[in-house]
Amino acid sequence: MLSGERKEGGSPRFGKLHLPVGLWINSPRKQLAKLGRRWPSAASVKSSSSDTGSRSSEPLLPPPPHVELRRVGAVKAAGGASGSRAKRISQLFRGSGTGTTGSGSAGGPGTPGGAQRWASEKKLPELAAGVAPEPPLAARATAPPGVLKIFGAGLASGANYKSVLATARSTAREVVAEALERYGLAGSPGSSPGDSSCVDAFALCDALGRPAAAGVGNGEWRAEHLRVLSDSERPLLVQELWRARPGWARRFELRGREEARRLEQEAFGSPDGDGTGAPSWRPQKNRSRAASGGAALASPGPGSGSGSPAGSGGKERSENLSLRRSVSELSLQGRRRRQQERRQQALSMAPGAADVQMGPADPGDFDQLTQCLIQAPSNRPYFLLLQGYQDAQDFVVYVMTREQHVFGRGGNSSGRGGSPALYVDTFLNAPDILPRHCTVRAGPEPPAMVRPSRGAPVTHNGCLLLREAELHPGDLLGLGEHFLFMYKDPRTGGSGPARPPWLPARPGATPPGPGWAFSCRLCGRGLQERGEALAAYLDGREPVLRFRPREEEALLGEIVRAAAAGAGDLPPLGPATLLALCVQHSARELELGHLPRLLGHLARLIKEAVWEKIKEIGDRQPENHPEGVPEVPLTPEAVSVELRPLMLWMANTTELLSFVQEKVMEMEKEADQEDPQLCNDLELCDEAMALLDEVIMCTFQQSVYYLTKTLYSTLPALLDSNPFTAGAELPGPGAELGAMPPGLRPTLGVFQAALELTSQCELHPDLVSQTFGYLFFFSNASLLNSLMERGQGRPFYQWSRAVQIRTNLDLVLDWLQGAGLGDIATEFFRKLSMAVNLLCVPRTSLLKASWSSLRTDHPTLTPAQLHHLLSHYQLGPGRGPPPAWDPPPAERDAVDTGDIFESFSSHPPLILPLGSSRLRLTGPVTDDALHRELRRLRRLLWDLEQQELPANHRHGPPVVTPS
Repeated sequence: MLSGERKEGGSPRFGKLHLPVGLWINSPRKQLAKLGRRWPSAASVKSSSSDTGSRSSEPLLPPPPHVELRRVGAVKAAGGASGSRAKRISQLFRGSGTGTTGSGSAGGPGTPGGAQRWASEKKLPELAAGVAPEPPLAARATAPPGVLKIFGAGLASGANYKSVLATARSTAREVVAEALERYGLAGSPGSSPGDSSCVDAFALCDALGRPAAAGVGNGEWRAEHLRVLSDSERPLLVQELWRARPGWARRFELRGREEARRLEQEAFGSPDGDGTGAPSWRPQKNRSRAASGGAALASPGPGSGSGSPAGSGGKERSENLSLRRSVSELSLQGRRRRQQERRQQALSMAPGAADVQMGPADPGDFDQLTQCLIQAPSNRPYFLLLQGYQDAQDFVVYVMTREQHVFGRGGNSSGRGGSPALYVDTFLNAPDILPRHCTVRAGPEPPAMVRPSRGAPVTHNGCLLLREAELHPGDLLGLGEHFLFMYKDPRTGGSGPARPPWLPARPGATPPGPGWAFSCRLCGRGLQERGEALAAYLDGREPVLRFRPREEEALLGEIVRAAAAGAGDLPPLGPATLLALCVQHSARELELGHLPRLLGHLARLIKEAVWEKIKEIGDRQPENHPEGVPEVPLTPEAVSVELRPLMLWMANTTELLSFVQEKVMEMEKEADQEDPQLCNDLELCDEAMALLDEVIMCTFQQSVYYLTKTLYSTLPALLDSNPFTAGAELPGPGAELGAMPPGLRPTLGVFQAALELTSQCELHPDLVSQTFGYLFFFSNASLLNSLMERGQGRPFYQWSRAVQIRTNLDLVLDWLQGAGLGDIATEFFRKLSMAVNLLCVPRTSLLKASWSSLRTDHPTLTPAQLHHLLSHYQLGPGRGPPPAWDPPPAERDAVDTGDIFESFSSHPPLILPLGSSRLRLTGPVTDDALHRELRRLRRLLWDLEQQELPANHRHGPPVVTPS
């Protein structure tokens, strides 16, 4: 009896479900759209460079195709000149601080680990195309000089740059003096370049930017990264350390010292302003950079080939130490001094600070101290870390920069189907953190919402969080087994709860089982108080039904079994209400994937119960009776008793389906669209709702089948009975059934029984209209076919008989109008009324009419039906139809080939009701019968929970002590 049609593409909510007799369902289909995010990667921007400096006397060796920057330990293991060279490059971008215990060593102060130490160095390969091999110290000492192009940056009109001759031992101060002399800006003519008073006002800068040929802006040079060289650095060696990649250019610029300091400080740690994603040239501030001096990186030893005297070792070491400190590091000393003064001032304001002697501050402790001076944001929500996984890598405050903040585990794993990795705002590196663990949405208006991802361990105020919940300032959010945050929102202005909800004085969220009152020890209540709370739940009238997933099968089976057996005096929609409470508990309290499984189990149980009921009715009302046994027609009372269980299931399933649709839509909105199991869950929900569709369709089919089977034996009386019997008075509109003519009472009795049955079962009004629409359709087709059939063999089409049929039909329509079904009856009885009206036309008027006028006056009749009625109309003995009734040649084929009988397969489709469910799950339960059944189910769940406990831990049902 059920349709085997499967759903077609997409994930439709409902499909057309065909009946063996032609019934089908038109239900709205819901299309699911999977939205994927595509976020650009900062590493996807490519860069290029060109080298601007050149050696005049000796060409540079070509750089290798690829240089791998290795850590310090790996470089030492390699040994040789290449190891020393790689060490110099790494120290240039890592820094060594003052002395031998700088922050660049592994595990040193301010450096949490090796991986974090190289965080800024990862940007170097994007700019450096390669590093030329370093010549030995002896070769450097005797190397010929080179030419440096010094760009004046507008120092002199008409000059783009000046060439300066420099050696490997020429310092930046000497190069500045030579460049100023070339530009004509030197001090007194007799003084040496290095001692010029003008030299202190200028600084040599190593600039990286876009060349004019790249077409950036108006075609001019655009410096994007700048580093001020210290006076003791060797520019010629700095130039040889690395080359810019294609698309980028590198050059030396001569700028005013104050201007260079300002530009360097403005670009300190700032992101790329134009959004190109070019890597920043400056390392992180808590890591000092080493200098770029040549011979300063290794002291000469025996056999090194150096020609320096032995007595110059101390001088060389002092120069080496000075070269290890870049000017960017020196520029921080003033800032550190000012911050140290502010720190001392703040400490001096503390009580008892005057008695404390401030000793010399540890320079290595400065960075850690400045990182501890944290001020929370005042205009954005943030999370305060209470417990982390690795103290060296965890931050104290995590600020929400977007309305939707995602916590997850970092990594290079990509999404489904090779798609880019999921976007994560805060990376947590604990092993139990999922790639996309938890999502928090904090809009302009409170409250914020927190939603855990599928399978992610998340706690909210100490209770396991399975569904989306509200997040208020002061709430505790636990992620996994390690991380614990406190949510803060300064925008609320202290409008949050005065007492945090996780304090013991306030009970937290309750576990799903009914025994939560005895198992909850966090709330601080005593055993008697918890017992009273449990008793209040078991006997309360709140529409709540708590259960655990392991008790789901027993609970659903008990509800369906009681509804099928008709036990108790539940209200008509009581089973749907109890089942909806189960669905609501699963949607609110249990895990995300539980609701689809519960819906599938629920739909199968209802389908099996309905099937058993249909088989029972079929056994009592067989279609084929044995020979010799007359078939006893069904009476309206008998058919009402037989159809009551089916009508109840149709009413309950309809309301339950509407409620399930609402919950599935809420689940789809609340679920994470990146959840790989979301589509599977929605498919399971679609299958469950399709089963509920089939249940509604089959119960509707069986109901109208037995009702029409009863009508079939009562309808002929409308054509044969005479309402004008002796002494009978025609009843008026709204008359009782007993006042109607005897020939109409059986038919009207079936209509009345169906109307009372739908009212008692509280069937949805839309399904009530469609039920009677099908009954009226069947009655119209059956009476019209009988009318056509009776006019063929004997004289039946005459005015007197037509008046009786018209009167019976009017009495039926008047009674249905009084029952509230007049509009539906008038619509479906239109063709029968048109045929009877034709036969009621007086003979004289009918003889004057032509075929075209009759077609115009009776448009619902087909040409074949109209010709059949006219050709068999009784005009008198020996008189045939007049020629004016003959159809024209254009309609002759339709008359000859047309069918005069109505088809029963052209009935209207069954359309499921739209809109929200009529079940009300808010407010206390007012119906006493429903309350008793709710109490029985709660105690059943309590017994099931107690049976799992040891005998000495079991408790009887608690009883509220009278006050």
